Amino acid sequence: MITLSGISKQFKVATREKGVGAAIGSLFHREYKTVQALDNVSFAVGKGEIIGYIGPNGAGKSTTIKVMSGILTPDSGTCEVMGFTPWKNRRAYVANIGVVFGQRTQLWWDVPVMDSYDLLRSIYKIPPDRYKKTLERLTEMLELAPLLGTPLRQLSLGQRMRCEVAASMLHAPSILFLDEPTIGLDAVSKLRVRAFIKQLNIETGVTVLLTTHDMNDIEALTDRIVLIGKGRVLHDGSMRDVRARYDTARVLTVLFKTGAAPFTPEGTTLLSWADGRAAYELDSADCRVSDVIASLSNHMDIRDIEIAARPVEEIIAALYERYRV
Repeated sequence: MITLSGISKQFKVATREKGVGAAIGSLFHREYKTVQALDNVSFAVGKGEIIGYIGPNGAGKSTTIKVMSGILTPDSGTCEVMGFTPWKNRRAYVANIGVVFGQRTQLWWDVPVMDSYDLLRSIYKIPPDRYKKTLERLTEMLELAPLLGTPLRQLSLGQRMRCEVAASMLHAPSILFLDEPTIGLDAVSKLRVRAFIKQLNIETGVTVLLTTHDMNDIEALTDRIVLIGKGRVLHDGSMRDVRARYDTARVLTVLFKTGAAPFTPEGTTLLSWADGRAAYELDSADCRVSDVIASLSNHMDIRDIEIAARPVEEIIAALYERYRV
């Protein structure tokens, strides 16, 4: 579905020293530095996959999305999406993709959202019957009915992003590029957008490439992540593999009937013991959780037990540290 091979892209960025004198001097003589945005980026995405494309700010995520969507032409390398080279034959190509940039809008600021949708219908030449059915479905799934008659500028950020996601799907694309689609959204809006993307992938098989700094989006939606840093692909694998490597610490919180003597199973560290509640820390790579629970059951009457893993943000941060990005 998507294949990138050896994609590289450089940008020239103007530089100057601080101060009024330097500002005036830059009017007559401007100095530049070269920034390597992408450096030999290669990966592939299969049909129906939801890929998390992650990395710190300035890593090259948005530049990659712009190459794949045909906005930018790389300096070298090849990119093939559904048999198209994105920056060539763009009119035929863009009919097959949907793009959402979290900090850019494809809707018109001063007109009602519905007018923007009607204009997009004309641009993409969507048959009226298909357009009506698609819009009804998107309106229901994203709860857009109260928003369609309102100018975009009068909507909240969360409402605008829901409208943007719907706009990207009006022409039923086969591939969806989402660049920070949940940026600035409240908890309810995030859950709604995540559920929409997941349901759409299941029902239509749309391929999704998602970039975000919200690691809960990544954990909720993706099975595979591609980590980019300083323009290079540093890691390509499943979230399960990442957790197995970087998330072996567990905290067990046990509620038990009072009266039991303090007890520490082998392979664990007792963090606290008070008022019928105990907390243990262990490394699941060295000690099986099931063995610890069995040992605890032999020494106390357990009422409840909770097993906590590291938050996904900490796991991804460890991945960043591992590759020094």
